[in-house]
Amino acid sequence: MTDDALGRPQVHALLADGTTVRIRPVRRSDHDQVRGLYEEMSPENLRLRFFTAGRASAGPAADRACAADRPGRRALLAETAGRVIGIAEYDTAGSAHSAELAVAVADGLHHRGVGTLLLEHLVSAARADGITSFTADALSENHEVLRLFADLGLRTTRRFEGPEVRCEIALDASDTYLSAVEERGRAADVASLGPLLRPRTVVVIGAGRTPGSVGRAVLHQLHSGGFTGRLFAVNPGAQAILGVPSYPAVGAVPATVDLAVVAVPAAQVPDIAEQCGKAGVRALLVVTAGLDAEQSEALLTACRGHGMRLVGPNCLGVSNTDPAHRLDATFAADRPDPGTAGVAVQSGGVGIALLDGLSRLGIGVSSFASLGDKYDVSGNDLLQWWESDGRTDLVLLHLESFGNPRAFSRTARRVTRRMPVLTVDAGRTDAGRRAAASHTAAAATRTMTRGALFTQAGITATESCGELLEAAALLHSQPLPAGTRVAVVTNAGGAGVLAADACAESGLVLPTPTPDLAEDLLALLPEGAAVGNPVDATAAVSEEQLTACVDRITRYGGIDAVLVALVPTAVAAATGDDLIRALTRAPGPRPKPVVAVRLEQALPMRLLPAEGGGTVPAYAEPQAAARALAHAARRAAWLSRPVGTVPDLDGVETARARAVVDAYLTAHPSGGWPEPRVVAELLDCYGIPQLPWAWAESEDDAVLAADRLRGADGRVVLKGHWPGLLHKSAQHAVHLDLRGDQQVRAAFRDLDTRFGNLLTGVIVQPLAPRGTELFAGVVQDEVFGPLVLFGLGGTATEVLADHAARLAPLTDHDVHDLITAPRCAPLLFGADGGGPVDLAALESLLLRLSRMASDLPQLAEADLNPVLATPGGVTALDARVRLLPRRPQDPYLRRLR
Repeated sequence: MTDDALGRPQVHALLADGTTVRIRPVRRSDHDQVRGLYEEMSPENLRLRFFTAGRASAGPAADRACAADRPGRRALLAETAGRVIGIAEYDTAGSAHSAELAVAVADGLHHRGVGTLLLEHLVSAARADGITSFTADALSENHEVLRLFADLGLRTTRRFEGPEVRCEIALDASDTYLSAVEERGRAADVASLGPLLRPRTVVVIGAGRTPGSVGRAVLHQLHSGGFTGRLFAVNPGAQAILGVPSYPAVGAVPATVDLAVVAVPAAQVPDIAEQCGKAGVRALLVVTAGLDAEQSEALLTACRGHGMRLVGPNCLGVSNTDPAHRLDATFAADRPDPGTAGVAVQSGGVGIALLDGLSRLGIGVSSFASLGDKYDVSGNDLLQWWESDGRTDLVLLHLESFGNPRAFSRTARRVTRRMPVLTVDAGRTDAGRRAAASHTAAAATRTMTRGALFTQAGITATESCGELLEAAALLHSQPLPAGTRVAVVTNAGGAGVLAADACAESGLVLPTPTPDLAEDLLALLPEGAAVGNPVDATAAVSEEQLTACVDRITRYGGIDAVLVALVPTAVAAATGDDLIRALTRAPGPRPKPVVAVRLEQALPMRLLPAEGGGTVPAYAEPQAAARALAHAARRAAWLSRPVGTVPDLDGVETARARAVVDAYLTAHPSGGWPEPRVVAELLDCYGIPQLPWAWAESEDDAVLAADRLRGADGRVVLKGHWPGLLHKSAQHAVHLDLRGDQQVRAAFRDLDTRFGNLLTGVIVQPLAPRGTELFAGVVQDEVFGPLVLFGLGGTATEVLADHAARLAPLTDHDVHDLITAPRCAPLLFGADGGGPVDLAALESLLLRLSRMASDLPQLAEADLNPVLATPGGVTALDARVRLLPRRPQDPYLRRLR
């Protein structure tokens, strides 16, 4: 997003056919173009828009649209190549929550999504202004505009009044609307990537005549790889390179170019991009590295201005192994084998390693993109491509950054229901962003934030490229296990012990066989076999016996997967038995995953062809096999759950909360930590339960408050307060267990004596009953959005670091996972003998905290510590929030980076 000269937001976004438009506020200087938009309409379209066929309405309509900004009115236009192609506007006419809507699209550009895109942006702006509904009048015969309103995904009601229709559109942010926006975005994204991944014409700019240049290497890969389209080079000093026709400039190429590969020095990249745009190129692949900030901005400006999608700069390239295209626009040494895995990376070196690994395993690649510095095309774009390309059934990602994590999360949640999505969690050790401002900020590391994203989206996150390929091999070749119960079978006791340890360390369970199963196995295996778990089949086991053993175990309902750890023995060699064949000779795929561990295997993993079709993964280490099975079990568990929903909450006063925040930021423009009364009012707006309290600025006030708040046991607490005080216990600014007026007075005097120059007052509360002290908080990540944290509370919360996190808004499943994830979770269910706490109340508190964070982007941090949980309820004993002046942004609004 960029801003115009007046600081108003403007964005680029994709139309339904994949072309790029700019959406921005209307300016006074747009008057002539807006008037021209109306005057160029056909008489019929003028009649449908203004209820009259005359062109006299064009001038007044342009006057209204381009008038000076005033409260309650907004107008947005869509433009491409400097031409206005559509306009949408609303006017509240003094109404607090409703506005009159109008929209118009240039003749010849209907049915391309211009009006829909404008309305999506107008809806987002209206919501930010507190508007809850649009009204619009249309002629009943104006089927296009009525369909436009109906297809938005918002609740629309119609009232017919003679030849006119009065439409009312509710602007609620329902999941139905978000899904509709998401589907339109997916279709537009896929259309825009066609010139990049299925180009009909490719030109390589910067291919040298002598070996050694990156451009020449890319041209060689395209040419020798049998690219099915037309291929050209641009080099002023050559008529042909590697047998490919060459021209002095891209504008001289005798064809409309879909994809231009740019491999020129960094200083030339912006000018080349502008030339490509003027020549009608539809996508750029910039492999050049080392662009400075000015060159980078000029490159992206050229791409946006001419509607070109961009991969890179500083990237390895893209490829598509589809036989209909055979596109290999990379400078990798080896060409990827065709297959079914979609791969997206930012690092070219990681990309080469993954391509090599997938080819070696026989999985192969459907399409590959090295995104480099990722100025435009992102992992989210490619997820949507693979979702619909008809060739991909497995996705591998190595992304070091996320442009719009919440949009990525929504896309990934959908895609992972259809195919496994695996990633390397890069940058796990970046804890440098940890802040000491509050418990919440201290806990919210980038590792925790990324982990929450991956967990909620169902993404399989690994710690290395090797682990990524381990999991990919199993997910590609075997059915998912129904659970974590694993049977280990081995022909060597030591190998079985190693495998059992590896399974336990990965969170897998090795159940003891039932007597019936044990009896059956003893009958199948050689004398001396041990049929516990691991099952030691002994070195004397034959191929036939091992086959029967594995088949019997896979039919047993108490086991979800089988790990077979084998070592070569002289006994098997003498008999000619091939124990590995016992796993691959099955007449068809087994109903449960079976994996092999071959300690003598030179390669880390292999996929062994099975006689009945498919493959069986074989690992060189039991830890690799166990990790892969654990990843598969987690994926199966995630898929088995229904899609979560964000629950409706009663008693939420969002408008009042926004007014509280606005009032505070008006008085404190740079933000800060509001005083307790402001914090309490914010929590009250969301129905978050708080322990009763009173504010006192004098000794007598403290005594009166204590008399009013004392419980049955007569004890109270005094907490000192001053601006910037964050950790009261660490500052010894808390007095507990105070009885009687004299103790209250003494406590107040102590605080006043020690902190007199700072102290602005004290908080008086009744002494809380016994219970489990928990911690709940929110931190707004500038990239990922609000993150809700939960765990063990009290003064040791940071020392123990027993926290879990999920990204807001929380669904019903997310909040359950959040409560059960910390190590302290058993305490909540009565593990200490005290009975379970009020789990429904705890879930409600976390959902309300999530809602507050989602509603208020100005809420930089919220820290509830401790939160007291008892069987009778949940209460926040202490709370702090930090507010910052932040403009709301709709994370689901369609826009390019």
